[in-house]
Amino acid sequence: MAATESTMLELGTLAPEFKLPDIDGNLVSISDLKVDKGLLVMFICNHCPFVKHLNPDLKIFTDNLKKKGIEAIAISSNDIENYPQDSPEMMKKFKEENEYNFPYLYDESQETAKAYMAACTPDFFLFNSDLTLYYRGQFDESRPGNGKPVTGNDLGKAVNAMLSGEVDYSPQLPSIGCNIKWKKGNEPEYF
Repeated sequence: MAATESTMLELGTLAPEFKLPDIDGNLVSISDLKVDKGLLVMFICNHCPFVKHLNPDLKIFTDNLKKKGIEAIAISSNDIENYPQDSPEMMKKFKEENEYNFPYLYDESQETAKAYMAACTPDFFLFNSDLTLYYRGQFDESRPGNGKPVTGNDLGKAVNAMLSGEVDYSPQLPSIGCNIKWKKGNEPEYF
């Protein structure tokens, strides 16, 4: 399991628009989402041990976000030809097993991942109510095998700072996880 860091999209960036199918084939775009106080965009996948490590706490975290008026979505952008365990059929099973309460979308073209400069799974992007990027980075400092508990502290503190009206929040440390599995010849230029 090779660890890859986030590329850290520039703060203040407007959330890139997308129209992607969810696990039932319904197209979802940002304009379809109820963005009251903010939006959390997560790049995840089914097979990544870094994502699996967070899953129980990720469900609790996103349940709490909804109570605070923040919508959450997850996007998988992996090449399913070489990683069939990340296919939409397997995404549906993964969502059910983990009781995700948020849309899980498939980015077949990988253009959405490129627009967000996503680099790894998990990769987190927190946008405010105006859909400008407020935080990008790690969920917390826990990683598979490092012995540190999953707390969601980094992302949670950013959420609270954003909701309280703080203009800037720091520190913003990159997320670390498995690299997005790019289709051959489709690798982004930002690496």
